[in-house]
Amino acid sequence: MTYVHSSSRAQGQRTGRGVEWEFDKVTFSREFPRTVVTKLLVERAEQGGWELDRVRIGADGTRRIVLRRKIIRAVRTA
Repeated sequence: MTYVHSSSRAQGQRTGRGVEWEFDKVTFSREFPRTVVTKLLVERAEQGGWELDRVRIGADGTRRIVLRRKIIRAVRTA
């Protein structure tokens, strides 16, 4: 079984409303059952504040998942 967590994160991407997102890519091989993948993604969502952005299932059964979370910038008040 292969679980690949890509450490390449695209930071600072903005949508039209000025919201910045951080993206993270995760890949699961076809040997992982759907229930295991779901549990791992739920854990990441609860622990790190990630949400699903995109799920692609390749012809070979590999799941390529893109997660995102908002970047919250602290604003200094005087």
